[in-house]
Amino acid sequence: MVLLTAALDFFITFGGRGRRATIPARAAWMHKHARRVLASLHVRVTVHGTPPQRGLLACNHLSYVDILVLGKVQPMVFLSKSEVRSWPIFGWLTRLAGTLFVRRNRRSDVAQFDESFAAVVNSGVVLGLFPEGTSSDGARVLRFHSSLFEPAIAAGWPVTGAWIGYTLREGSVGDDVAYWGDMTFFPHMLKLLTLPEIAATVAYGSAAPAGLSRKELAQALQHQVCGLLEQHRPAASAETRKIRTPAGAHS
Repeated sequence: MVLLTAALDFFITFGGRGRRATIPARAAWMHKHARRVLASLHVRVTVHGTPPQRGLLACNHLSYVDILVLGKVQPMVFLSKSEVRSWPIFGWLTRLAGTLFVRRNRRSDVAQFDESFAAVVNSGVVLGLFPEGTSSDGARVLRFHSSLFEPAIAAGWPVTGAWIGYTLREGSVGDDVAYWGDMTFFPHMLKLLTLPEIAATVAYGSAAPAGLSRKELAQALQHQVCGLLEQHRPAASAETRKIRTPAGAHS
């Protein structure tokens, strides 16, 4: 019902095809309704640090819930893998929110993102990236891929790191909140809806130093996010987990 309300609000505000919806307007719409969707999922958000006001945000990635949590903190536009576009309901809403989609197995897609990235950043909206290139159970931060940082280096945009994590009173974050491995959307969502409470934590770092190469920037941001994980994750989320192969992970 909350998602249908969000969609109805979009069409009333921006018209049937959303032609009046600018990038900032779409980001503001998503920010408004992320709070409502998270409330329906019993997600409580705690924030450490200061969200960036410009440029790119590079965050670790556990679940589609990440987009709602980050979008609740501030209006944002996100980059996601192309498969999300076809997800039932959620994929449709991400399109309304102005999400950029990339086929990561095609270098031509990545190479052509300069203009799309610039449209978001120059509109004053922060662009969120998940540079691990996949989702995980959150036990560790995976290596950051560097290719998506090239537009930021060329344009001189600030890039800030962030860490996101979850804790539960009951259940396992890796099994019940994180969406990765061979999980499928509907069973995961139905399980998520049964959880009595989810505590989400977002910790923001500072903008990476200027003048770094693409690979140096990726390494610096990954190191920063690892540090945020060690600083902010509760002891309960650091307990040993059964390791699964993330080959089919989602993003």
